[in-house]
Amino acid sequence: MRIISSPQLLQKEIVRLKRKGKIIGFVPTMGYFHEGHLSLIRKAREDCDVVVVSIFVNPLQFNPREDLKKYPRDIKRDMSLCRNYTDILFCPDVKSMYPDNFLTEVKVDRIGDILCGASRPGHFKGVNTVVNKLFNIVLPDIAYFGQKDAQQAVIIKKMVCDLNMPIEIKVLPIVREYDGLAMSSRNVYLSETERKDAVVLYKSLILAKNLIKDGVIDCPKIISKMRKYILKTRNARIDYISIVEPDTLSFLKRIKRKALVLLAVFIGKTRLIDNMVTKR
Repeated sequence: MRIISSPQLLQKEIVRLKRKGKIIGFVPTMGYFHEGHLSLIRKAREDCDVVVVSIFVNPLQFNPREDLKKYPRDIKRDMSLCRNYTDILFCPDVKSMYPDNFLTEVKVDRIGDILCGASRPGHFKGVNTVVNKLFNIVLPDIAYFGQKDAQQAVIIKKMVCDLNMPIEIKVLPIVREYDGLAMSSRNVYLSETERKDAVVLYKSLILAKNLIKDGVIDCPKIISKMRKYILKTRNARIDYISIVEPDTLSFLKRIKRKALVLLAVFIGKTRLIDNMVTKR
């Protein structure tokens, strides 16, 4: 595994590899790997000739009240975990990604301003900007993202489509803990009690899935029952619960076929997200 920190050096290396006809797979991350990240990296290894993984904690996607400084980092551990599946590990610093007088940002309207975008103003503009830059540096044929960040995946697909990027976006299933909690780097913030309480996100999604399976298709009714269930947990505070069309994020009043149920819930001070695609 080769470690590169310079965007210019990596771009030159990728151009050289592509001239040889190599298929480039790319997994962009903020590090502190768990099994969710590794599932993406292993899939890229299966599909592609060259696997590039990036680790960059992107300051543009954090607002001043969020956890940029305390976001978990362990680069040596990450290197050890991905070494067997990765050809190039890209670890740029902030200065190389955002040099002095950096003025350009990328924004996907409407679908970037709802759900997590409403709760975290500017978040997806930061995500789109860094992913756009990474795509221009890595020049991937296929890029891999996790379903846990469902809104992010839809937004990135839209950006790639709208800007005519010749990149295939693959979205892989959520990887969960033994009790259903979606794997997340932020799970380390949870106390022992909060960790037990956090399972309420997954259980509320199962509740919604079962309601829909039993013929309940009125979305406000489903959301109301989820809300009541979550609020029985003392440490839980709901940011949002929404039911949308999976490909467009359009809000649904009634479920006709498929639906994406999303929620963001604070467990103590830690904001967790989860989602589930359901069918009638």
